Amino acid sequence: MANNENIPRHVAVIMDGNGRWARKRALPRHAGHRAGVSAVRKTVETAAQRGVECLTLFAFSSENWSRPREEVSKLMGLFVEALQREVDQLHRNNVRLEFIGAREQLQQGLLEKIAAAERQTSGNTGLRLFVAVAYGGRWDIVQAVRKVADRAVAGELAVDEIDEQVLAKQLQLGGVPDPDLLIRTGGEQRISNFLLWNLAYAELWFCDVLWPDFGEQQFDEALGFFGRRQRRYGHTSEQVEAVSS
Repeated sequence: MANNENIPRHVAVIMDGNGRWARKRALPRHAGHRAGVSAVRKTVETAAQRGVECLTLFAFSSENWSRPREEVSKLMGLFVEALQREVDQLHRNNVRLEFIGAREQLQQGLLEKIAAAERQTSGNTGLRLFVAVAYGGRWDIVQAVRKVADRAVAGELAVDEIDEQVLAKQLQLGGVPDPDLLIRTGGEQRISNFLLWNLAYAELWFCDVLWPDFGEQQFDEALGFFGRRQRRYGHTSEQVEAVSS
């Protein structure tokens, strides 16, 4: 496991491989998604135990709406079921649950469960758990630009006052530290339109393990990888070493 001083403040996870996990077992795809809920539970517990401050999970992307209607329907039902079953435990563990994404695309029943879960956990001071549903990185940037443009048109903001900080505040994770570490399971090595702005300087860790089989061991391997990285942010190694010495 990584040393405590090398623990990332914010970890983002692309939970990939549920469908392949199910296919390997001759099960329907939704069985893989259901099995993936257990991996979510273990990952949240491990992140909190290791001292991670924020954890963002990519649960359903903007592009996932194009999947077969039956699979999307079962996924939405699973979200509702998981919220009903898991929120009380998250609350007892002092986890603050928040959702990011295009909420207007979700059904009313799910929206009500999301709002209730956020209200119930809003006062918690432990791990901040962000779940991305109907989320896309490009959509996130566009909606942030629209908000800034509205302020400029209203005369609240001059064009020359628009900078990275102004735009970043309007993103879905505005005010939250950028992810230090991105984990992607399932063997693919791409970002898939996830947190495009926020991942600018994240360390990227990929593993072949399919999401339902992801657990404490793999999470600690990712933390170990992060702890060995030298984060330079455009500087040279010598500059970083001079500052840290």
